[in-house]
Order: sequence, then C-alpha cells, then structure tokens
Amino acid sequence: MAHNKTILSVLFCGFLLAGAGVSTASAQTGDPVTAKANGNLLGMSRLSPNHTTLMQAVKAAGLEGAATGSTKYTVFAPTNAAFEKLPAGRLDELLKPANKGQLTALIAYHVVPGSYLAANLKDGMQLQTVQGEKLTVMRRGSTIMLKDAKGMTTTVVNDDIVAENGVIHSIDTVLMPTSLTAPTK
Repeated sequence: MAHNKTILSVLFCGFLLAGAGVSTASAQTGDPVTAKANGNLLGMSRLSPNHTTLMQAVKAAGLEGAATGSTKYTVFAPTNAAFEKLPAGRLDELLKPANKGQLTALIAYHVVPGSYLAANLKDGMQLQTVQGEKLTVMRRGSTIMLKDAKGMTTTVVNDDIVAENGVIHSIDTVLMPTSLTAPTK
C-alpha cells in the first residue's frame, strides 16, 4: 500500500496538478485546446470544475503533496456527477480519516501505468490498475466504456486530456475494485 501511495502522490501532483500546460484534443475538430493549472489542488479544481470531488478525495487520501514524476500514467477521472451516483453516505464515509486506505485503493483503481490515448484503447483490452485489479475496455463505435471487477460499467465522457506525463479520460461512474469493503462509520 505504501508503494501505491507513493505512485499516486507522484501521479496526482505531477500529472494532474503540475503547473505545466494541459492539452485537450477536441473530439469534434481535432484542434488542441490548452489550459493552465497553477500547480496545486485548488488550481486543478479551478481548471476542471467537473472534478472537484475527485480532488477532495485526493486531498483526503493525503496524495496531494508529492514531487513531480516522469513515469507515464492514464487516469480515468470520475466527474462530480459520477461521485453523486454512489450510495447515500458512501463518499462521506470514504473521506473519513479511518478509511484513508480504502480511499487510496479506490483512487488507485482509476490509475493505469502507461499513457493510453482513446485511439489506443481497444475493445476487450485488459488494463492493470495501480491498485492491482484489472479494468476491461469495451468499444461501441466511438464510445469507450470500462468494466470494473464487479461488472459495473462507466463511459468515457471526455477523452485525451494530455499532460506531460500521461493522459486523463473523464468518466461518468466511479469504478469499484472488488477489494473495497464497507467503510468504517
């Protein structure tokens, strides 16, 4: 778990929160759009108002304070609406200090080593997460979905947000590893 926390710290601080520009390829035009973050969680939250709940979870897990890394990662980032789909009280319980390990595992389940653009995500492909369990890619035309270890699916709603050390794909449902148990109340 300590190794996962180190990887995630580097990932979220260096990748999501870096002060470097973040490029987004527009699905309609193919033209890159560039945005700037100010190098911290608040900067990323301002950059992506649809991921403030994820940033809150990253902070609660203690993953916001590490150095930048050069290893490439792909992050499947749940939107705020994705977190709202969780059962009532589930997120609040996960955010409690007593559940930090489970929250870290949940975040790690959304991170895959390597940089996978949407075009590289092939139907049936299995992706090993930093958490240790796998995700399965499902393609239906231009729609990309992921199936988690529990058989639940999520759809990529915004793809190919490229950073210096990886890529982010926004998803509409929080993925759940089989190892996640009921949080401590």
